[in-house]
Amino acid sequence: MLIAPAAKAFLLAFPALFSIVNPLAGAIIFNQVTAFQTHVERVVLARRVAMYSTIVMLVSLWAGSTILSFFGISLNALRIAGGIVVSVRAYEMLSAPQEGTQRKQVEAAPVDPMADPSGFAFFPLTLPFTTGPGTIAVAVSLGAVRPDRIADRLVFLAGASAAVLAMALLIWLFYTTADRFAAVLGASGRNVVARLAALLLLGIGVQIILSGAIPVLHEALTG
Repeated sequence: MLIAPAAKAFLLAFPALFSIVNPLAGAIIFNQVTAFQTHVERVVLARRVAMYSTIVMLVSLWAGSTILSFFGISLNALRIAGGIVVSVRAYEMLSAPQEGTQRKQVEAAPVDPMADPSGFAFFPLTLPFTTGPGTIAVAVSLGAVRPDRIADRLVFLAGASAAVLAMALLIWLFYTTADRFAAVLGASGRNVVARLAALLLLGIGVQIILSGAIPVLHEALTG
């Protein structure tokens, strides 16, 4: 049955992407960055950022491993490296989740009210503000744990792609209503959400590391 493997892939990918992207905290920053824009312009920006973020995550998920293989990086090495990146990021979020938010605030400078919104929808609002290096690393790591059989691989990627689309939908929803979230969520609420998401992400990172380390250790011991 194809639904169960696809659902498993979705449940693996969605918490990892949610923890890294953190659209709740992103909405607060988006509200600050676009403070001089009208509500209509914010809606347009939110839609463009969601669309560009989808492209960034899907390309990283589907082609990231292939691109790295072109440079001679093995799949298990990618799994271990990706898992370490995810785990370190999760530990940093658990230790001080506000630091990541403050860093994004510095990266995303206030928008010029006279500028064309489409001109900064991709940079810096998509890269590096919404889907930065951490998100790309997570998406590539998720693509690296796909099964070897073509049929199973397509099912896995379909489930993970559904998680990407769900993540993009949340980005659009939260960014569109950023002004409301700014009034409802304070700094404490954002930190609580970030810590819970980071705990899930840490477990995912460890699992990705094991998926690469176990085959390497098995080959070393039996070779």
